[in-house]
Amino acid sequence: MKSPIDKLGERLTRKLAGYSSRRGFIARLGMALAAAPVLPLLPVARAKAEAPKTDFERYAQTTDATKCNYWKYCGSDGVLCSCCGGGSHTCPPGAEPSPVSWIGTCINPEDKRSYVIAYRDCCGKPACGAGKSCWCDGADREMPIYRSTLNNDIIWCFGNSSATYHCSTAALVGLANTP
Repeated sequence: MKSPIDKLGERLTRKLAGYSSRRGFIARLGMALAAAPVLPLLPVARAKAEAPKTDFERYAQTTDATKCNYWKYCGSDGVLCSCCGGGSHTCPPGAEPSPVSWIGTCINPEDKRSYVIAYRDCCGKPACGAGKSCWCDGADREMPIYRSTLNNDIIWCFGNSSATYHCSTAALVGLANTP
């Protein structure tokens, strides 16, 4: 005697066999095998891999512009104007900004967005003697000297009335165009 589950299984199998054929099954299997290599080409929302953080990005902060790890100083090189009577983006009284600048892209740790920063030397006064804590060398993503617009080792005071270096500023230009 057959159990009720066996009877139900046999009935479903016979019904399925009555509506399908071996040729139909082989045709569907062939289509599935032919379409399988195309599946990886279909658009899929993939998780965006986060770029590894640089040393500067790991320790960057947003509160004290007189410290070298202030987030906008990732590409700065020199004495911070914020330690010399100016601000993070303004020259101190008596110094004039250079007409040219180098640029960098820094990540703000608060909003995790990338910003273009223009670094500009302030010129015309003797070098600021603020001390070692205000002398920064943020060489994050610095390029070799043949890419001078991205290099921070150049004194950018040419074009001013005086080529004497005083300090460096970091002005936020805008949001970087990131994908």
